[in-house]
Amino acid sequence: MNREELEWCVSVPKVELHAHLNGSVRNSTLFELARVLGDKGVIVFSDVENVIMKDDRTLHEVFKLFDLIHILTTDHSTVTRITKEVIEDFAAENVVYLELRTTPKRNDSIGMSKRSYMDAVMEGLRAVSSVDVDYSPAGLKTNTFNGSMRKKMYVRFLLSIDRRESTEAAMETVKLALEMRDLGVVGIDLSGNPIVGNWSTFLPALKFAKEQGLYITLHCGEVPNQEEIKAMIDFLPHRIGHACCFDEENWRKLKSAKIPVEICLTSNIRTETISSIDIHHFVDLYKAKHPLVLCTDDSGVFSTSLSREYNLASSSFGLGKTEMFQLAEIAINFIFADDGVKTDLRATFEEAVKKLNL
Repeated sequence: MNREELEWCVSVPKVELHAHLNGSVRNSTLFELARVLGDKGVIVFSDVENVIMKDDRTLHEVFKLFDLIHILTTDHSTVTRITKEVIEDFAAENVVYLELRTTPKRNDSIGMSKRSYMDAVMEGLRAVSSVDVDYSPAGLKTNTFNGSMRKKMYVRFLLSIDRRESTEAAMETVKLALEMRDLGVVGIDLSGNPIVGNWSTFLPALKFAKEQGLYITLHCGEVPNQEEIKAMIDFLPHRIGHACCFDEENWRKLKSAKIPVEICLTSNIRTETISSIDIHHFVDLYKAKHPLVLCTDDSGVFSTSLSREYNLASSSFGLGKTEMFQLAEIAINFIFADDGVKTDLRATFEEAVKKLNL
């Protein structure tokens, strides 16, 4: 990877729309937290030590790491710390608008409810000190902008429904999202193991969320379940993630519906959903001028960053600097925020054009 090209990608303002909080944890933080759990006898530290420190993890090691992260994140103070660090890491990458998604967790043994989990997330957001963070919808005066000339960043949250959950649990997550709208929760994500659960289980909660004005994004087509893919497209979510395993009919349907696609290149290759970068569907969508946005998915687990995703797209698909900048800027159209935020972000990109001599 050319260092100069990567630095240029860092310097471009960027929009991140598909980032899982728990998959974006720093390796150093995982290592430290795992050591503590090892000392307590909760895990065998030597079993995970090498997996944490590896950059090029196998698919088996990726899932092993997710299992470890799940154990680590059922503690309020850890959730707060991780949230702060993840937001600051995206800010350091020159991400000017971030939608962070997370599954609210319940852990009765430590008194963690879905709400207290999200309160811990919010505490982490408020602790961010490297940038001024705006997390409130328009019209509310609770954001942390302080009128200084420091770097600004918008952060919004998506609450994820896990595919292992029941209809009732999914509805509980939607109701929590509605409760927390004033705190920057803007939508609902459906995610988790794609071979678990049925679309019909989540549909009532997703319909309710849509009726209440929440935005919806779905992990769609991670496995070749064409019936489910068709049902998801028919639901007309505001965005979908991945879109890897579509048959021709559903591919046409997607393009016709013009549903924006969150593209996660490294994730798709590492999880072997796509066998190699040169056959990635990014090219087809890009050439068709279909709405799409580059994202990281799980920057920690897949050892990537949003700048690296842009650099990978550039080197793999022959995109020049102007095309890369336009790709970053057009993502503003697909964010789950109001026109005021979009206007502000467009002004940020206009300023950047002058600095980058495009």
